[in-house]
Amino acid sequence: MRLRYAVFFLVLAATAQADWTILSTVSEPGLSGVVHRHVVLENGARSERITVDLAIFSTKSCTLRVLQNKDGAESLADLMRHEKCVAAVNGGYFDEKFAPIGLRMANGQLIAPLQRARLITGVLVASSRGVQIVRSREFSQRRGVAAAIQCGPFLVDRGQPISGLNDSHLARRTFAATTGGSRALIGVCSGVSLAELAKILATTSLAEDLKIERALNLDGGSSSAFWFARENGNAFSISEQKSVRDFVGIVPK
Repeated sequence: MRLRYAVFFLVLAATAQADWTILSTVSEPGLSGVVHRHVVLENGARSERITVDLAIFSTKSCTLRVLQNKDGAESLADLMRHEKCVAAVNGGYFDEKFAPIGLRMANGQLIAPLQRARLITGVLVASSRGVQIVRSREFSQRRGVAAAIQCGPFLVDRGQPISGLNDSHLARRTFAATTGGSRALIGVCSGVSLAELAKILATTSLAEDLKIERALNLDGGSSSAFWFARENGNAFSISEQKSVRDFVGIVPK
């Protein structure tokens, strides 16, 4: 009888860790070769469904900008009306006085300095070397950096999900990721834990021939926002639920 119960609980544990499977995907082309990918995934063990929206771009034709929203007066959708971005998400963390938490560089200018903190362990960088995600300790301003935003935690490194991430708190998530080739992406996900998001990004084929090497969590929860310019001039938009300090936009080179 004890053996039977032991086997039963082992089966339950294995089922609880079941992989996410893709139920449907829809892709649509945007401007400058950027592609919007809408993915619906399901975890059959828990009867959960989530959605992931990605803006995938070539780092040969596009790069990233950090867009400031110092007083929080503009939403992402409002800001996109007068910026030349083809897609964008919300940016990094900020305090109650609306000051950035962690490094910010915009248009080659330092806005806030690099910080050493447990949570903000990575930097999303756009420079003459392309778009990169680096560890905070790896970052250098001597490489022609045009835009940089420090955030975290790291979700994926060397193609593997980071271990030890929180697996209980569910929230909307915003993230950026790079591949081993010349593609990068920004994205948003409906309510999921950091650990589950890391697993999805590292092990699920969200787009054809897309293998994520590094991924970094951006500010999430009620800050999460996503915007994509369609070819026909309309936009796909997921609005933030509160004012945020800055945004990360994809722009043509």
